[in-house]
Amino acid sequence: MKHTIAFAFLFLLFASIMPSGAQAELKVDITKGVVEPLPIAVSPFFSADGSGNKLAADMTGVISANLEGSGLFKPLNPRAFVQTPASVAQDGVRFAEWRATGGQALVTGTVEKSQDGRTRVEFRLWDVLSEKQLIGMAYTTTPTNWRRIAHIISDEIYKRLSGEEGYFDSRIVYISETGSPQKRIKRLAIMDQDGKNHKYLTDGRELVLTPRFSPTEQKITYMSYGNKGPRVYLYDISTGRHERLGNFPGMTFAPRFSPDGKKVIMSQAVNGNSDIYELNLGSKKKRRITSNAAIDTAPSYAPDSKRIVFESDRGGSQQLYVMDAGGNNAQRITFGKGRYANPVWSPRGDLIAFTRMHKGKFYIGVIRPDGSGERLITTAYHVEGPTWSPNGRVLSYFKERSVGRGGTQRQTKIYTIDITGYNERWLQTPRDGSDPAWSPINK
Repeated sequence: MKHTIAFAFLFLLFASIMPSGAQAELKVDITKGVVEPLPIAVSPFFSADGSGNKLAADMTGVISANLEGSGLFKPLNPRAFVQTPASVAQDGVRFAEWRATGGQALVTGTVEKSQDGRTRVEFRLWDVLSEKQLIGMAYTTTPTNWRRIAHIISDEIYKRLSGEEGYFDSRIVYISETGSPQKRIKRLAIMDQDGKNHKYLTDGRELVLTPRFSPTEQKITYMSYGNKGPRVYLYDISTGRHERLGNFPGMTFAPRFSPDGKKVIMSQAVNGNSDIYELNLGSKKKRRITSNAAIDTAPSYAPDSKRIVFESDRGGSQQLYVMDAGGNNAQRITFGKGRYANPVWSPRGDLIAFTRMHKGKFYIGVIRPDGSGERLITTAYHVEGPTWSPNGRVLSYFKERSVGRGGTQRQTKIYTIDITGYNERWLQTPRDGSDPAWSPINK
């Protein structure tokens, strides 16, 4: 579904705090391994005529949950608030009293319904210490679009206080799983990044695997296994249209999009040899990129499309390699113990996420494209499928474990974690979930 947002006004003012007589900008320091969350008060949004009371309360809750979920902010308990929403709207912010609560930033807002049935939402972000406004925006939209507006506001707050783009106005597509290990039903599903607005995209009659989001459009590729073997589909979320890209009998993973969204890259076994291919989505022409007797698979483009990371056993064990987009100058970048798989290039280009397997345990880690700085950030009996948030700050993945009497059942859950390895959170889904794929920021 496409959303239309009218910007009623936009104004930005910079602010500073002055500890010990020196000026300093109010920001979260995200350069450290462990981030001390910034205390922030998200005051309940106010509806002067009462027409938007429920929307105001719901939006406040979403914004507060988004900020807290990032691990960078610590919303204050509303019981510590020193002004009612009506008082803020009528009398202005009493900064000295808010400073006494320990909050360093304050969010205020109003929600009103227009005569034409639309809703106008206004918010302001305040630096409590310097007593200045940092940002203020207003949006006019349909009432049903309130949750997305709350995510957009959260992104603006995140960006202003962290210096990085936000990721709240995005979605995650994943595989919803039910049933026994022998008769597992797998359906394609999509939700907002916070687990809300859940929707199934396939009916479960065919097994679906490894969805991938386009970086430029609201489109998904995924694999479907039916009576005729594996097929790759392109799904347009805005129209609900499924388009079959082709039958690929030697494929085990769905293709990944190029950064411009015009091509996909994939691995396919032809005559018993697994190599990497590129498919032009416009012409449907396929180009072979690697030609090696080893198993080359799981390719992922760099954000500038100039390089490709992939996994291969050409060196004798399953490791990660980086090569030019044309298939030349392949260089091995992993040398740790165990096997490496599922590489995914960060949208910022600075890191590559991967799965590592060693001595019966799985790890999710990150490494620089030149092979330096490897860090393992989470582990489990089975953890796999890393995917990047649009701003390259957070990873999502799934964990699987055996449950039930004798471990005969399986349970899969989706998680997110900051790239520092802190703030791991379970992303709740109606049923078991695996193979998450993060969307770009909604357009």
